Amino acid sequence: MTPEETDLHFMQQAIAEARAAEAAGEVPVGAIIVSPSGEIIARGNNQVLRNCDPTAHAEIIALREAGRALNNYRLLGCTLYATLEPCAMCAGALLHARIARLVYATPDPKAGACGSVLDVMNHPALNHRMEVLEGVCGNECATMLTSFFRARRT
Repeated sequence: MTPEETDLHFMQQAIAEARAAEAAGEVPVGAIIVSPSGEIIARGNNQVLRNCDPTAHAEIIALREAGRALNNYRLLGCTLYATLEPCAMCAGALLHARIARLVYATPDPKAGACGSVLDVMNHPALNHRMEVLEGVCGNECATMLTSFFRARRT
């Protein structure tokens, strides 16, 4: 597979997690973490409402699972795929975990911390750098979120 096909494949897995969150009544955000060897080692979807936990974002759920899978809080060489641009909390956690690469589908104009509202990733004062790619399945994920919030308002 080409790198573009690989990113598309793994983003589809993150989208499946987002759909699972939506089916549970949560904001449809999903994330997966892929090891350097190309294996999915963790999955996460929003569980804020179900767990009564403001930190239970899809990325945090996936980071916790990946840490257990690797028996290490450092996720060196791993890629995180997320359907929505991470917030400041999640961006900070990705940096602390030393994620090598972040691929996200659609920006978050209200809370995004990877360039939309804030730009936490690759800040010159921080000691970790991460490759960031935006837009893989962006339209699909933006539509899913817009539809969810539109339905919630009616």
